[in-house]
Amino acid sequence: MSPEEFRAYGRQVVDWVADYYAGVESHPVRSQVRPGEVRAQLPAHPPEQGEPFDEVLRDLDAVLVPGVTHWQHPNFFAYFPANASGPAILGDLLSSGLGVQGMVWATSPACTELETVVVDWMAELLGLPEHFRTDAVGGGVIQDSASSAALVACLAALQRVSGGAVASKGITRRHTLYVSEHTHSSLARAARMVGIGADNVRIVDVDPDTLGMDPAHLDALIAEDLAAGAVPTLVCATIGTTSTTAIDPVRAVGEVCRARGVWLHVDAAYAGVAAVCPELRWINDGVAEFADSYCTNAHKWLLTNFDCSLLWMADRAPMIDALSILPEYLRNPATASGEVIDYRDWQVPLGRRFRALKLWSVLRWYGAEGLREHIRTTVGLAQEFAGWVREDPRFELLEPHPFGLVCFRPLFPEQDDERVYQLMESLNESGELYLTHTKVDGRTVLRFAVGSPQTERRHVQAAWKRIQESMG
Repeated sequence: MSPEEFRAYGRQVVDWVADYYAGVESHPVRSQVRPGEVRAQLPAHPPEQGEPFDEVLRDLDAVLVPGVTHWQHPNFFAYFPANASGPAILGDLLSSGLGVQGMVWATSPACTELETVVVDWMAELLGLPEHFRTDAVGGGVIQDSASSAALVACLAALQRVSGGAVASKGITRRHTLYVSEHTHSSLARAARMVGIGADNVRIVDVDPDTLGMDPAHLDALIAEDLAAGAVPTLVCATIGTTSTTAIDPVRAVGEVCRARGVWLHVDAAYAGVAAVCPELRWINDGVAEFADSYCTNAHKWLLTNFDCSLLWMADRAPMIDALSILPEYLRNPATASGEVIDYRDWQVPLGRRFRALKLWSVLRWYGAEGLREHIRTTVGLAQEFAGWVREDPRFELLEPHPFGLVCFRPLFPEQDDERVYQLMESLNESGELYLTHTKVDGRTVLRFAVGSPQTERRHVQAAWKRIQESMG
């Protein structure tokens, strides 16, 4: 494809994306296709001869779009938001166009240094401590997801607690990791991947009212494991759990970790970006004093398309010691000088994309003021929805709900979970809106997550009316 052909087709693609956003509301929110339906419409074998790009766009419309669940739809209230925005899409396009491989500083200095700037900007916007900055002892990095951030945190924690022995000799003792039943599953997966093992993931009780981790039970479990000869390695405290956005008491959990010498990883994947609003920075109480690592996702609620997960370290040395291997073909004067960051040592894969470009584009386009407006608007819509639920005696509202997620339950006789699930499925099959569910205290509840910049008050009103009507 010549530059001129790229220019012509590129304009068509940009026009297609712009038209898609302009008309996304006309699509059913959740895809209506059956399993195998998309594949059946595609050729069984790759083309022998090249085809015009017009044919790609034609099949995109005819075959793929009907099989897309529209995460940018204003009536998408499922899971958590996965925001995309014009500036982020354009930044991603620039990243793809440059085709940078940013594994070390020398392979593209701008890729590394822009990333250090945007993670420091984000630390400032979220009110995170100075030692998280890249010009301090800690530093930040853009990962692909919070799952990778959790894996890196586990590796760093193993390195620190073993005095470096795990990186050289492997795991030779029983190590333990601590989560609550509401902690994201990525921590349990990380335990498997690093060799801690699923059986050594300890489940800490939660407060029945707040669903936050119980620090006293955490301390008791750590004491029990120490007595049994285990090595307590990492505790994950969550700010905004996936099920309900419950908040673990980071300060109290951190005090236990500090007293016991255990790494504290704070997973704020969804809710952390809310701290761009000063009135919501209370969520990070205890982070500055106790967090060894901290993660939040710009690609959920901060107008930056996937993948863009921010990980900060209070002290980056254990992470780099755990991950740094320097083969001859990567040796270069800049790395040898010790004056640069090589982000290959801050992540699991060697290669890395120029992700900072899209976050940089978002920060410059919206500014802090625009980001705060987005968070405040969506929180406000969620709180209004919660008020409607609270006023309807046919529903039960789960408290608290400080962010953009509202959990609620239709009240059926005999706590009929199957009817709750069927109600949700009928709503989702209508194509008019999309909800997901979770379980709290063994009961099925519905999750209504507001977060899309496309969502207006009228969409939330229409969704609530449709939910009410579904009760008969």
